[in-house]
Amino acid sequence: MPEKLHKNVCDDNIFSVIYREYSHDLLKYLYYKFGESCDPRDKVQDAFVKLLDKCKEVPPDSAKGFLFKVASNMMLNEIKHQKVVLKYKKIKPKEYTNESPEFVLEEKEFLKKYQKALSLLTEDQRVAFLLNKVEGKKQAEIAEMLGTTRKAIENRVYMAYNNLKKSIGELK
Repeated sequence: MPEKLHKNVCDDNIFSVIYREYSHDLLKYLYYKFGESCDPRDKVQDAFVKLLDKCKEVPPDSAKGFLFKVASNMMLNEIKHQKVVLKYKKIKPKEYTNESPEFVLEEKEFLKKYQKALSLLTEDQRVAFLLNKVEGKKQAEIAEMLGTTRKAIENRVYMAYNNLKKSIGELK
């Protein structure tokens, strides 16, 4: 049986390769799954710092799963924290704009319908759809990223597309 060349990710070259290979995908995954409000860029960096802290315990072939799990947990913790903060703080939106009132109204209506339609999707469908249609990732790439089969991703994207079409189809 061949022995693994690298037992952990402490080597600078290995860590650099892992960073270059997974940082962008991890950022997009966090952005599509949790949105921009929790600053996914910071969580990506924090996940890599945790990987560096635990580099002797994590083999290179497990680094991707470790990063995605750690970053996802960090985002969940941040969301919990923001809920507490928002309980005591009210954010007022700006009340002025340069667009015509009709345009603003149509934009708000469409955005509400789109966000509602996206929120009605399952988390798996939403993540797969956004990674595929918005980011342009291939279904095989998404399947590898999420640890599932290409056929499952194909089904999620198809179902998400149909559900969105039903929800906001009347705006055409």
